[in-house]
Amino acid sequence: MEMIIEAELLGGFSRSPRLRRILRRYEEKADTSFVEVNRVIWEETILLVGVQLGANLTSVVDPMVEFHDPLRPFVEAWRNVSIDGLLRWFDNNYFYRVPIFVDLPDPRRLVTPQRTKQLREVLPQKTKLKIVLPGPITFARLSRYPQNIDYVELVDSIASILRHEVSKSAENGANIVQLDEPFLGDVDASVDDAILAVETIHKIIKQVNIETRLAIPFNVPSEDVFKELQNLKVDYIILDFADYPERALSLARKYSLKALGLGIVNARDIYLEPYEKISRIVKTILREKQIDKILLTTSSWLNLVPQEYAIRKTNLLGDLYKRLLDELSSTDTNGVKEWASK
Repeated sequence: MEMIIEAELLGGFSRSPRLRRILRRYEEKADTSFVEVNRVIWEETILLVGVQLGANLTSVVDPMVEFHDPLRPFVEAWRNVSIDGLLRWFDNNYFYRVPIFVDLPDPRRLVTPQRTKQLREVLPQKTKLKIVLPGPITFARLSRYPQNIDYVELVDSIASILRHEVSKSAENGANIVQLDEPFLGDVDASVDDAILAVETIHKIIKQVNIETRLAIPFNVPSEDVFKELQNLKVDYIILDFADYPERALSLARKYSLKALGLGIVNARDIYLEPYEKISRIVKTILREKQIDKILLTTSSWLNLVPQEYAIRKTNLLGDLYKRLLDELSSTDTNGVKEWASK
């Protein structure tokens, strides 16, 4: 079987100064129109889709430039939940508004299917489109809710809504769905969280003909948590190799993985990684493991650095991917181990 290497961004982009200014004018000063704001958002979305196509990545992710944080669009689309004060988004200089549940969520509308349809209309027909959803474990863990709401019931309710998001988005042309569960890499994440994550993710992706990823940015899960995640039937589990290469490599070495997502381009700084650093990690994995598929991606969304640098990181990922393919194409299928040993 020929080894497959793919490359795509983990998530959305930061906003340009132009978009930040017009959103501030609209939200704080009320001196521009809703139509004008959406025109600028769409122009920026098309630009960032073009950046990904120009980098020759194997799929395009929704840039999500108007998302204030990964949870907010869903909070605003559901009944029985509102937003409260700001908290830090894990260990980043980036904040989100805390969802406050008063009852189990009830969707007024879906978020991703309309976006999928709009993007599919402008993308080349054969281009794969990825949507990104907040995982139900992380969503519930980062929220507040009264004692009469059971945690497991809340997770299950969120998962039920996300299942509809995935199903309808697939109907509208999405090819890939990624569920972000950064909480699974947190020191407070337990084996029970991992078991519940496996159950709910399978519920979300059940009977949907779409490629699947579980992304765990900002940290690497403990061995006990990762062991349970081996039961997940997804195409890739994506680990943060940029920030924690040794811990991620340790998990890759210990478990029998046929596919692995490498968050290998650091999305939390502005510096461009040399090819030698990336290829060294890839070669180590290929030399030591029998891997059928590798996904090269960023360590997190690109909304943590200014957009100028986010675009540079996108082009860097495309360049690293092309160079790796060129090196591998010079050998036959049976020569991968030999190439990795050089």
